[in-house]
Amino acid sequence: MELNLRPEKECKYDAVSLGEVMLRLDPGEGRIRTARSFKVWEGGGEYNVIRGLRRCFGMKTGVLTAFAENEMGLLMEDLILQGGVDTSMIKWMKTDGIGRICRNGLNYVERGFGIRGALSCSDRANTAISKAKPEDFDFDYIFGELGVRWLHTGGIYAALSEQSSETVIEAIKTAKKYGTVISYDLNYRASMWSAIGGQAKAQEVNREIANYVDVMIGNEEDFTACLGFAIEGNDENLKTLNLDGYKKMINHAAETYPNFKVVATTLREVKTATVNDWSALCWADGEIYKAKDYKNLEIMDRVGGGDSFASGLIYGLMTTGDANLAVNYGAAHGALAMTTPGDTTMASRKEVEAVMGGAGARVQR
Repeated sequence: MELNLRPEKECKYDAVSLGEVMLRLDPGEGRIRTARSFKVWEGGGEYNVIRGLRRCFGMKTGVLTAFAENEMGLLMEDLILQGGVDTSMIKWMKTDGIGRICRNGLNYVERGFGIRGALSCSDRANTAISKAKPEDFDFDYIFGELGVRWLHTGGIYAALSEQSSETVIEAIKTAKKYGTVISYDLNYRASMWSAIGGQAKAQEVNREIANYVDVMIGNEEDFTACLGFAIEGNDENLKTLNLDGYKKMINHAAETYPNFKVVATTLREVKTATVNDWSALCWADGEIYKAKDYKNLEIMDRVGGGDSFASGLIYGLMTTGDANLAVNYGAAHGALAMTTPGDTTMASRKEVEAVMGGAGARVQR
């Protein structure tokens, strides 16, 4: 498999992400509706991937996002800095005192337990990044002069606003011009697309983006809703899809978009909020590789598990070029990330590789 990565010596960054970073408010073991205090984390579908590449895998990463220039924005920056991700490309936007011009996004998330599923309540309209234009970042300078080996972005950012749809397309086109490898997580959210044209708009935007993507990531609902695939073997609500159905879906994606070098999907069976079966598939060079199965995986916080899968997959592809190894890096990293609270990983590469090799949960002394 040949991804044609730019030489490391030519680039300031191994990878950057483009997308929204929100402040997550976490009531811990309790409920949002009855909470009297919250713990705060930073998180966002695109950002979580790049943070994982930095914090777990030690790569040089930066974030392309925008914040309203106020105390909350500074808190977000501080949280990002703690994760080691470069913040020099953040666009700071002037705002008034109440968020009429722009604001920073909030995401209230409870983790769920047993028969009670995880629950998210976001407050993200009119955010700074939803208003950001290509000229706010100078993509030619970032991808051309500074140099970026890998760009990761996704469908959550594309769905934020009509402007964000335009900005992500311009970023991808510019990155492609300079030889940057592009990964994209479809991450379909019907509630977000509803305000800017619904599923028809999602398909229009994502089909255009797909023509520039090297590594496409998504589950069965994502591929169907965003790219319009009719997948055999699934029910009308996309709640069941057997392994053969997943393989057909991946092959269909690869045939429809010959520019795809890798197509990947997570496999999750939700038994309860705190017990899932977990694995993943990856297509490359006409072959499909399946990751190790994690049966009855005990979960503390499922949010960000798919993003951590993506960062492990990207690390494996960038450093080994072996799709089988890469999908196993992704599945192991995603599994570990869901054993700790917050959107982002607390795992180390050593732990990921130990889990890949079959390490158990005995105390390490």
